[in-house]
Amino acid sequence: MKFIHILCVAAALWIGNPVLNAQTAGDAGFFLHTVAQGQSLYSISRMYNVPVSDIVRLNPGSDQKIRTGETLKIPQASAAKQGPQYHTIQRGETLYQLTVKYGVTAQAICAANPGLSASNFRVGQVIVVPVPDEKTEAQPSSTLAKQGSEQAKDEWKTMHKVQRRETIFSICRQYGIREEELLAANPELKKGKLKRGTFLFIPYPEAERQAMAEVIEAAKQAAAEPTNEELFRQNAAEKKPINTIKVALVLPFSKENGAQREPQTRIVEFYEGFLMAADSLKRQGVSMDIYAYDTKETKAGAEKILADSRMKEMDLIVGPVNAASIAPLTDFARQNNIRLVVPFAPKVDQVFNNPLLYQVNTPQSYLYSEVYEHFLRKFGRSNVVFLDDGTPDPEKADFIKGMKAELKDNGVRFTQIRLEGEIDPARVISAMDTLQQNIFVPLSARSTALTKLVPHLTLVRKEHPHFDMHLFGYPEWQTYTQDFLANFYELDTYFYSSFYTNNLFPAAVDFTHAYRHWYSKDMANIYPKYGMLGFDIGYYFLKGLSQYGNKLEDNLDRMKVVPIQTGFKFERVNNWGGFINRKIFFVHFSQNYELVKLDFE
Repeated sequence: MKFIHILCVAAALWIGNPVLNAQTAGDAGFFLHTVAQGQSLYSISRMYNVPVSDIVRLNPGSDQKIRTGETLKIPQASAAKQGPQYHTIQRGETLYQLTVKYGVTAQAICAANPGLSASNFRVGQVIVVPVPDEKTEAQPSSTLAKQGSEQAKDEWKTMHKVQRRETIFSICRQYGIREEELLAANPELKKGKLKRGTFLFIPYPEAERQAMAEVIEAAKQAAAEPTNEELFRQNAAEKKPINTIKVALVLPFSKENGAQREPQTRIVEFYEGFLMAADSLKRQGVSMDIYAYDTKETKAGAEKILADSRMKEMDLIVGPVNAASIAPLTDFARQNNIRLVVPFAPKVDQVFNNPLLYQVNTPQSYLYSEVYEHFLRKFGRSNVVFLDDGTPDPEKADFIKGMKAELKDNGVRFTQIRLEGEIDPARVISAMDTLQQNIFVPLSARSTALTKLVPHLTLVRKEHPHFDMHLFGYPEWQTYTQDFLANFYELDTYFYSSFYTNNLFPAAVDFTHAYRHWYSKDMANIYPKYGMLGFDIGYYFLKGLSQYGNKLEDNLDRMKVVPIQTGFKFERVNNWGGFINRKIFFVHFSQNYELVKLDFE
């Protein structure tokens, strides 16, 4: 037997591991995606750039409802398109095995999946597999083994035919070996004398065997599979330090109106708030250069700005606003490895494939999922009553449908009643459980709905002050406080929002005074207040870059910034995409006339 034979058999056994050879979902033309919280069929289709209809075709009924934790089949892109593939990590798989399977380097996989790490490399995760680069194609373990073993020789140096009058001593002397070595290689010699014409195995001398063993060990080490920790550590992208932060605000400060250019008041306020954040950080010793560009609310205006050579030097771009400008700006930011913060748009499909894109305005499906989760944590043992005022509100139809589904899935009781016309407290009481907590949720966020519904509830409260009842509603309600503030306190009201401040909060008071001092005017009385929004976004990202530089994405969970109005909880949408803001608050008007912003971790 030969050493090279042993080595090759070992390599063959390793390559024959059923984890690698068993037919995977990808081999069948699809891969598996586990639905994460907040994902919709649309967001999943944008994530993988496949039509919704193709996903529904493989998953009948998914167009009606998908649930968190559910597994969907996603059609794999054709190899003929020369585009990236997607792979669902299987039990027992390692990063190294994937480099062998797809013929790509670990460095290429790590670069294509900046959200992937040794700590979250787990079963069910989907990763993008880039197209192999011929110059850096990964070498499979069998090739590595062969390279090392090519230097190895046979286990036995040669065969010797015994001649007349030869002895063990003379043969050992001829080949420079000891008698013990010859006997160990030929055990039959211990049972009798040498016979003329028989063949003997002649082993290598001890010094040569030692040298050969070192070569074989080196070959084995070359063929050994490195751990995930080793590969991720070796292939971590180098991050350059940032000395002076360069940031560009690409916003529609004005818009064309015939031959005139009209200023965009809200955008100007946003910019003014951003400058106040920059000033605050400069007084803390942070160095930065700020560039402001006016897109004039046109795609052509944005493209002209991107032609400015200074734009490629930016560490951060904030903007744009209009949908037409988002695509060219996101493409530019990705090509030049620049962080892009989209502050206003609620629908930014590029976030699913741009690893440095931050979407501040939470997409609807993600926002609603956060609300449902926190609602269940807060009111999961309550009796929920939906209130219909008789006027449909299409904007909240999806929210109500989703909430009812979540309540049903979690075994929470709920009912729905219609209240219109003459005030009748009996209808409200009949839907209540008078021995436990009751949460009333209007089907509409409109002020007209509150006008109809609130009198019914307040009458029940006055006649039965011991009843445990609360009103739950929507972000729009913070604009109605002038008309319904007393009712909100009386009904122990909650509403959800991703932004909120109270004019009496110390931080809000201080900022309002500072804004008036800076600009000799007050902010527009709208929600959110754009001056505060500009300050919060500016302070969060400039502070983060000053603390962590280009390692900001690795340290988002360590950011300790308390905003005035806007909450931030950025999470990656997948291993190769960007970040969406998933922060929400519950604002509580208590019966004790206290106003509390409930912050969920």
